[in-house]
Amino acid sequence: MDQRLFFPATERNRGPIGDLLKQLLPGSGAVLELASGSGEHAVCFQQRFPHLRWQASDPDPDHRASINAWIQHQGLSQVMPAALNLDVEHRPWPLPQNLQGAVKAVVCINLLHISPASCTDAVLEESALLLPSGAPLIIYGPFRRNGAHTSASNAAFDQSLRERNHQWGLRELNHVTAIAAKAGFNTENVVSMPANNLTLVFQRA
Repeated sequence: MDQRLFFPATERNRGPIGDLLKQLLPGSGAVLELASGSGEHAVCFQQRFPHLRWQASDPDPDHRASINAWIQHQGLSQVMPAALNLDVEHRPWPLPQNLQGAVKAVVCINLLHISPASCTDAVLEESALLLPSGAPLIIYGPFRRNGAHTSASNAAFDQSLRERNHQWGLRELNHVTAIAAKAGFNTENVVSMPANNLTLVFQRA
């Protein structure tokens, strides 16, 4: 049975995200992707950046099965490791020995708004412990800026998220950058992306 999942948003945004990642990712080493979902981003980026080892992860067993099915389907089993069972709130992160010290970038796509605020803290604080000085943490998704939504569609999306789970919702950009600074990151850039999303680019001090 084909266990691959298909997320429409992934197909739409992987091009613009990949174009930005091309400017930000290191020349070698491993990239840890948090909450990889279906795995469509992960296999796309492993193919686009063959000089890197793309390590996908997700706490959902159905998502991990989909990631692994995508890896096999795309013929990447020899170069791309299987998905890790990683819940960002279970700290310290239980990374395998061969990954510790090898991670040179962390990528997080569309996680913060569909998780409790404590997840945001965990992503920033644990990434700071994991990454070497100068390494990037790259976070993509919708955010509020200066207490306001950047579009009517984002406001409606935020309301629908909070109705589904009161702990969910679009995070305030200034709050995220403040947590990042406290954890040990410099804010390098905030890049506007299609569909009213942002990419936050942090660099480990």
